[in-house]
Amino acid sequence: MVRNSSLPITIRQVTKSYGKNYALDHVDLDIRSGEFLTLLGPSGSGKTTLLTVMAGFTRPDGGSLKFGDTEMVCVPPHKREVGMVFQNYALFPHMTVAANVGFPLKLRGVSSSDIAQRVEAALETVRLGGYGARGVEQLSGGQRQRVALARAIVFEPRIMLMDEPLSALDKQLREHMQIELRQLHDKLGMTTVYVTHDQREALTMSDRIAVINAGRIMQLDVPRTIYEKPSNRFVAEFIGESTFLPVVALQGRVTLGGRALMTAKPTPADGKHLLMLRPERLRILGSTETDVEAVNILEATLLTVVYQGDSSLIQVELPGAGVISVRSQSNALSNHGLTTPGSTVRLGLNVQDTVLLDVQ
Repeated sequence: MVRNSSLPITIRQVTKSYGKNYALDHVDLDIRSGEFLTLLGPSGSGKTTLLTVMAGFTRPDGGSLKFGDTEMVCVPPHKREVGMVFQNYALFPHMTVAANVGFPLKLRGVSSSDIAQRVEAALETVRLGGYGARGVEQLSGGQRQRVALARAIVFEPRIMLMDEPLSALDKQLREHMQIELRQLHDKLGMTTVYVTHDQREALTMSDRIAVINAGRIMQLDVPRTIYEKPSNRFVAEFIGESTFLPVVALQGRVTLGGRALMTAKPTPADGKHLLMLRPERLRILGSTETDVEAVNILEATLLTVVYQGDSSLIQVELPGAGVISVRSQSNALSNHGLTTPGSTVRLGLNVQDTVLLDVQ
């Protein structure tokens, strides 16, 4: 199959409510032509509702949805020409692989000979060439997911919608399929909207991520910015592990428990803020390391160490601030002679990792 032309998606003030509760609360979203955008959020956040609005399975109460320049709100699902991959695959168990993949073409009145050629091309694209005669029950979970993908791309849609398509797979296969899906997207060039609640999956696959909560988009940006510079506490908590400590900014000076912190520019506004600490961004300093340039040094008391193979999760207590977590190489503590609970641990936090959030 060849790279297909794609369409941008424009969403303006889309709402959907059930009783007094908003599933979608005046959502605005621009999805670029050919990009891989992930809708990420917890259960009940509105991400699947937004996807089904795009697919045509849910009619919004108000707002506009355009594919390219065409308004789609009143267009029925079968006329939207979007590929759809579901969480449960939605394959027909009584049909062969080829019949499943060719079903969208049969509905469109494509000739049998053309169907056979296009089905085989789609199966080759998802690395299932020669599987057409097999029954669905003969396939593994990963192979069934590839069949569902082949069925979604066989009629060459310009928009692909995916609703948690990998959630039923085991961890190893899921991570493998994430890479395959991304490669398939790059090969075909379709505008892809992907729903998941898995943060690592979103970070791995996406051009951009829209983090959704309570029917609203909390932040829309590239994965690195979403992770390293979250716009609010919800995003920071939902993406990765975080601890939040209260700090005070006054006339360009930031203090944690009365101790000054260096922060990246721009200078935060006067008032109370939260310091976001990612466990992997804190590093253990040796006793001889002093005045490390562009690094905030925090002294803490060692509480516990949990060995986790390639790394250890270390819990320490900062005086007047509480317990925080540090993720480090498993031999980092022993290299510094720090193995006994109650030992003093010196932590380094780079200035660029000293992220402040507004108190909400």
